[in-house]
Amino acid sequence: MTRRHFLASTITSGFAISTGLAEERRWRVGVIGHTGQGGYGHGLDTMWLKLPETEIVGVADADAAGLAAAQKKLKVERGFADYRQMLAEVKPELVAIGPREIGEHRDMALAAIEAGARGIYMEKPFCRTLAEADEILAACERTGTRLALAHRNRYHPALPMVAKLLKEERIGRLLEIRARGKEDARGGALDLWVLGSHVLNLAVHLSGDPAAVTATLLQDGRPIARRDVKEGAEGVGPLAGNEVHARFELASGVPLFFDSVAGAGNAPAGFGLQLIGTTGVIDLRIDTTPLAHLLPGSPFRPIAEPRVWIPITSTGLGESEPIADVHNQVAGHLIPGRDLIDAVREKREPLCSGRDGRRIVEMITSVFESARLNGQRVAFPLAIRGNPLATL
Repeated sequence: MTRRHFLASTITSGFAISTGLAEERRWRVGVIGHTGQGGYGHGLDTMWLKLPETEIVGVADADAAGLAAAQKKLKVERGFADYRQMLAEVKPELVAIGPREIGEHRDMALAAIEAGARGIYMEKPFCRTLAEADEILAACERTGTRLALAHRNRYHPALPMVAKLLKEERIGRLLEIRARGKEDARGGALDLWVLGSHVLNLAVHLSGDPAAVTATLLQDGRPIARRDVKEGAEGVGPLAGNEVHARFELASGVPLFFDSVAGAGNAPAGFGLQLIGTTGVIDLRIDTTPLAHLLPGSPFRPIAEPRVWIPITSTGLGESEPIADVHNQVAGHLIPGRDLIDAVREKREPLCSGRDGRRIVEMITSVFESARLNGQRVAFPLAIRGNPLATL
């Protein structure tokens, strides 16, 4: 979805569609959740109620109480304990895979693809291993199914303006990118999986694919050992380390640093990334409005005068945001949902595709591989397709 198309669709009408979509037949949506095993993610069930061009025709949840609650919330009659049965009987065109726990993502995605889904919208992270990602993408390639990931900020209408400012060298030459997770109790390897996936996705979109990584994983201040590896929360598989320090070499030549230390987070200032240039800094905070700010001036030279962070909106640096409800449009998945529909229509990849998801799984996996090899440099593409911590 281009910024021009998005503005034409939303700027004057909020959630209403001004391009005629509401007059067309509605897209049939099947929702897959699993109460107690990741639920329905961050609103991947209710988002379709706010898109007049879609209708929910079935919901699946293996938990009986959760299914009953979901049917009531989504105002849908047809509920199923088995998502495969729902896919076979309802035959949705679009499928929402909602669980935040990713252990079932591979099976759910393959079932939706084989059932004939034209588009899939999936909660992040994508899946547990590169092998699983390879399977899903191969199935999509075979059937033409379009798969989009719910990295909401990747669809933000201000993001193209950030890219434009970088290209125009409004912060001079880009020297490095620094990213951090939330660094709460999940700090370290789990933070890298669950929240780091957001910032890594934005970083490589803005500055190019990774070429190599060197990384350290620590548990309570010491390098991880085999005894530290346990089954991770949220279905991510083998996990270890409450502190992670990674340096990615990007194809652009710009280094990308990701760091997360359990308990070191600062809620107002954490979870984001900074693009540091010779004459300024661009800061992106995940799920905030405005999404990004620019601080002019050398980041390495202290000065007496105060500096002002200038907001970056969809129309420019320091300009007013013309989309009054932009936060709801992004956080509520409305822009991503419409982009997926457009991708199916236009036979193109969504703005945040399964290939993007596999790249982030590869980056996370590479951190574990480098740590397993005691900080050795690991080049892309990775040969290992499983979780390296399983063989530590």
